[in-house]
Amino acid sequence: MATAAEAFATVLEEHGFLSWLGVEIEEMERERAVLVVPDDEAFRNVGQGEEGPVHGGILATLIDVASAAALRTTFETPAAADLTTTNLDVSYLRPATGSLRATAEVVRAGDSVGVTDVAVTAPTPSGPDTVAVGRTTYRLYRGEAP
Repeated sequence: MATAAEAFATVLEEHGFLSWLGVEIEEMERERAVLVVPDDEAFRNVGQGEEGPVHGGILATLIDVASAAALRTTFETPAAADLTTTNLDVSYLRPATGSLRATAEVVRAGDSVGVTDVAVTAPTPSGPDTVAVGRTTYRLYRGEAP
């Protein structure tokens, strides 16, 4: 049986958009996931140049994907987990540059609803700092078809 990390790695490899982003699993354990998106000039805001900030949609996507990864760990069979985002709230705290690291923690994972809190950090001149925070709500399909 595949671990949650192995199952999610397969999802990342097979998903065109997420594989294009280069999303990597740094850590995955019960009710927690840490994902990384490497720095890429293609993610910069248009007209901002190679030193410009990362587009906010990349951060929102990372928050969403890290949440799904953390919630998958609450399923009996993570490889067969079926879930969908029902709400995504993102607060941008400062411009993000460089590689992004999202840490998602499950707040609650019930029979049909899961909630996560996520913090995204990126390099700054004084070291890694939080550039965005988010909360997601997911519909969890435990043993039922969506």
